[in-house]
Amino acid sequence: MVVATEEMVVYCFDTLVAYFTGERPPPPAFEDGNHPLFVTWKKAANGSEPRLRGCIGTLESRQIVSGFRDYALTSALRDRRFPPIQSKELPTLECTVSILTDYEIAEDYLDWEVGKHGLIIEFTAPDSNTKHSATYLPEVAGHEGWTHVETIDSLVRKAGYQRIITESLRKKIKVTRYQSTLYTMHYGEYVAYLKKNRGAAPSISGAPPVVNGFKPSH
Repeated sequence: MVVATEEMVVYCFDTLVAYFTGERPPPPAFEDGNHPLFVTWKKAANGSEPRLRGCIGTLESRQIVSGFRDYALTSALRDRRFPPIQSKELPTLECTVSILTDYEIAEDYLDWEVGKHGLIIEFTAPDSNTKHSATYLPEVAGHEGWTHVETIDSLVRKAGYQRIITESLRKKIKVTRYQSTLYTMHYGEYVAYLKKNRGAAPSISGAPPVVNGFKPSH
């Protein structure tokens, strides 16, 4: 089974840095394969809790090299919930890559474990016959401190359903649960990786310098 690795996150950072410099990113230092995957960018400024800055991926299997290359940029620049990431934000970013595994149909909307399972929900709105779907990665519910019901209800809203959420509706939801392996790296750790393995840090026009792996405070 393919698992998320440090080199995969490095490749995502390489891809985003190359976008800003106009250069070609170095080749990936991991083997290709086929898996569902996601790339998540968060921004941690002034010691605050990292905030989501972009997260896009695929629930279908695809080649992981091209997948990480595409979704590193798509999640950073074209997540419609956020403005595109700018080069000056690089020193504040952390990146997480997720490889999705172990898809299973749940018996009902409660048949999953917080912190272990990601969820895909599918349902048809009873008032309009409109089909809805949404997903959360395994770490979301635990990070937010949600119960099973709170997670499902949040997913229903994410899927675009705005009417009252009833127990009858919850019982009609098809839930697919899955697991993932993930790897997270801050930009400062990425710079340290480059210095150790390539002998130089990236030079980005418009990006503040990184000292000892962290952006200087002002």
